[in-house]
Amino acid sequence: MADQSLTGSARFQVLFESALQAYKKKTGITLAEHPLTVELESCHTVEDVTTLLQRQAEAVSDSQARNKSMKWIKTTVAILTPLSGVVSLADAVGLV
Repeated sequence: MADQSLTGSARFQVLFESALQAYKKKTGITLAEHPLTVELESCHTVEDVTTLLQRQAEAVSDSQARNKSMKWIKTTVAILTPLSGVVSLADAVGLV
């Protein structure tokens, strides 16, 4: 069973690295160098992330698109926040 998890994890790693390379090729910068990434690194709570992304969404001139964006942002942050704790726990367990 652990082999299946490792295989899935390795597959995810390959896909993720490929996506990062495609992003760099398309934009000319790495995702880590993106100004929004730099700002996100200073966020420590769900509210910090939501506020930052809300400011980004407010830059959109179409209010209907902005409202739809905020709904997706809040949902995404709410889903990803607990997952980030699981990833950190998995990393810690992997070190043991």
